[in-house]
Amino acid sequence: MSYARPPGLPLVDAMTPAVLVLAGPVTRDEVTGLSDEVRKLLRATGAGVVVCDVAGLGPPGLGAVDLLARLQLAARRGGGRIRLRDPDPGLHALLDLVGLRFEVEGHAEEREPALGVEEEVEPGEPAV
Repeated sequence: MSYARPPGLPLVDAMTPAVLVLAGPVTRDEVTGLSDEVRKLLRATGAGVVVCDVAGLGPPGLGAVDLLARLQLAARRGGGRIRLRDPDPGLHALLDLVGLRFEVEGHAEEREPALGVEEEVEPGEPAV
């Protein structure tokens, strides 16, 4: 059974970011191709965000930090940013150590309090 394609442009949800899966240790030669892929995904989706699934990236190290910094730079130059999916706690700590801040899926941004969280006020202090 087949059907005719409806006329007009296909429906694309511009709010759904593309996902780039990073698997295994990435060599220096592959970084350029991955940077190009990030820019291409940003143009294709129009969402402004590329989600990098880093679960299979391997053990955290400076190679992974260098890769993610370069991918973020490529995304910024393309008018977007990257968001990490499922980073190893060691990689997250290493990124913090070198001063690189990345948005992580499922985590509230550090500069914004999580929804529904209220600061505790000491008795006798005025509420702000």
